[in-house]
Amino acid sequence: MRVEKIIALTNKVLAGQDITREEAEFLINVSDDDTMLLCAMADKIRQKFAGNEVDCCAIINGRSGKCSENCKFCAQSAHWHTGVKEYGLLSEEEFFEAAKKAKEAGAVRFSIVTSGRGQSKADDFENICKALRRIKKELQMEVCASLGILTLEQAKALKAAGVTRFHSNLETSASHFPDICTSHTYQDKFATIKNAQAAGLRVCSGGILGLNETPEQRVEMAFTLKELGIDSVPLNLLTPISGTPFANNKPLPPLEILRAFATFRFILPKAQIRTAGGREVNLRDLQVLALNGGASGIMIGGYLTTAGRGTDRDMQMLKDINRPRSTPNLD
Repeated sequence: MRVEKIIALTNKVLAGQDITREEAEFLINVSDDDTMLLCAMADKIRQKFAGNEVDCCAIINGRSGKCSENCKFCAQSAHWHTGVKEYGLLSEEEFFEAAKKAKEAGAVRFSIVTSGRGQSKADDFENICKALRRIKKELQMEVCASLGILTLEQAKALKAAGVTRFHSNLETSASHFPDICTSHTYQDKFATIKNAQAAGLRVCSGGILGLNETPEQRVEMAFTLKELGIDSVPLNLLTPISGTPFANNKPLPPLEILRAFATFRFILPKAQIRTAGGREVNLRDLQVLALNGGASGIMIGGYLTTAGRGTDRDMQMLKDINRPRSTPNLD
């Protein structure tokens, strides 16, 4: 019965129909024994609606630490004592050299990420725009930004600088968000996403798995992303940071993670679903199964405050499963 239902729901999505919240909750809670079937069916959906290319992106921590926000998972929050390296905005040359290395490693997209609630320093924001404009022009890379809460005017300035996507994670579901952050609201997230979309930017938004949320709350987040029209979804996996309130969170079982990835593909069949921070620590030898279980993108290189793995290993992984890298869209 379980097998037949998984296949029936697969055929429903392949036929262009949406699954319901109840059906998604069934999928995300299938047993370990049925997880590989779920992943295989999610990959059939990915093949039809998202293609075979793997989108490889890289980020840089452009301004680190001293963040006013109290997100319980974050090493950069000024509320926690994590020992994270703190520094102001990097120089244009530092951004450019980092992007150049990322391109050489296989990334087609480069994003500048900054700590903090938003961009209160006009000079910082202008310098970020200048660096992104240069990276796009000279390196022929797609450029993105993740700069906290964003005004409509700032979103328009990023668009004028050549930015194609703005990143703003929901982090988790609306029902769980107050348990991970109280210094800003879910509505603040919505406002930023709406500002970016109003300026003509595509929005990259996902979250972190492993924040004490339930599987049903993961489904809730996925349906919120669907309602917002998000077509690029990074799924991070919590790496507990010493000094944060989530320092002692237990890692999620790899098969539970794969079920979440696969279920997101059923809910968001056409989205670019990316395995991002924490995959090396949490999925370990099963990382490739995310790409064979519905994912269509990976973040390569290091993350904001934690290291990744060698990009040569990621490129070999793509070769081993015969998945080509995407090419930049510079329009």
